[in-house]
Amino acid sequence: MQLTLTGHHVEITPALKEYVNNKLTRLERHFDSVTNVTCILTVEKLRHKAEATVNVSGGTLYADAVESDMYASIDGLIDKLDRQIVRHKEKLTDHHARESQKRDYS
Repeated sequence: MQLTLTGHHVEITPALKEYVNNKLTRLERHFDSVTNVTCILTVEKLRHKAEATVNVSGGTLYADAVESDMYASIDGLIDKLDRQIVRHKEKLTDHHARESQKRDYS
């Protein structure tokens, strides 16, 4: 997984970069076909915004979160992306094929 981390009106410290990296490993636990992540961290007065675009096999996912703390907005962003990835993975899995094999037509 390739991570591109950008800051608008905020300096990306090594601690912030490591925090985002550690949180993104949670996404890889659910779906290992994550190829590219572009994350933008923005500060506008008292609003801390984290947004990310995740390229996965079969699509692109986008989420953003706005909080009063940057770490809280990153946590909210990861939660949203996690739900989207689980939903995307379920769509890729064909549940109907297994259902027809369970039925006994005798």
